[in-house]
Amino acid sequence: MQLVPDARAYRERLTGVSSASLADALARLRAHRAHLLDLVTPTPGRVLFGPAATLAFVPLRDDAPDPKAFSFDRLYHEAVGPDPAGRVLVCANYGPPTAAVAGGKRLALMERDGLAGLLTNGRLRDFQELREYGFAAYCTGETPYAGSREVMPVAARVPVAVGPVTVFPGDFVYADGAGAVILPRADLDRALELAASIEAEDARSVEAVLGASRDGR
Repeated sequence: MQLVPDARAYRERLTGVSSASLADALARLRAHRAHLLDLVTPTPGRVLFGPAATLAFVPLRDDAPDPKAFSFDRLYHEAVGPDPAGRVLVCANYGPPTAAVAGGKRLALMERDGLAGLLTNGRLRDFQELREYGFAAYCTGETPYAGSREVMPVAARVPVAVGPVTVFPGDFVYADGAGAVILPRADLDRALELAASIEAEDARSVEAVLGASRDGR
């Protein structure tokens, strides 16, 4: 398996880019949709960035032949692997859209293991508790209802659909207050270069407009 690039080597290049410039960059590189909208975060102001470790959730079946095979703990460890630090747990919810994929108790594993954070098209529980953790989290909202009564994890390290976007294990995830962008690892360097260029172009355009306005007074 191809090794995932070290996220730490890219973090300094995130300064000055955003989900908007990264989405524009991906639109120039690829024809597929790469951005997610309408996300909520219990950790406002925190940027999420890192390689994806994927986990798929489906509607609960209480007659599963081996419930232990579908436990969150087991599949979480399979998803993040032996070197979990800096990864982003991507939880694809194929069950009820209001179902919680995790809460403070489950996600204590992420805090212990040093993950960068979590992205999901499901809901999360315990926002107040999640604010005390060091990672960033982006989801579709909060719920008080236990997700274990509605959905169950069934597969780790597989391609998943998070809303209208496909995520492969090892893709890079970027999320901020405007939304999330999924960056194919093969495009990561070029996407960051393009995003920085787009930000610079936009800044020059804004300055030209404001400068002309000031000169015309």
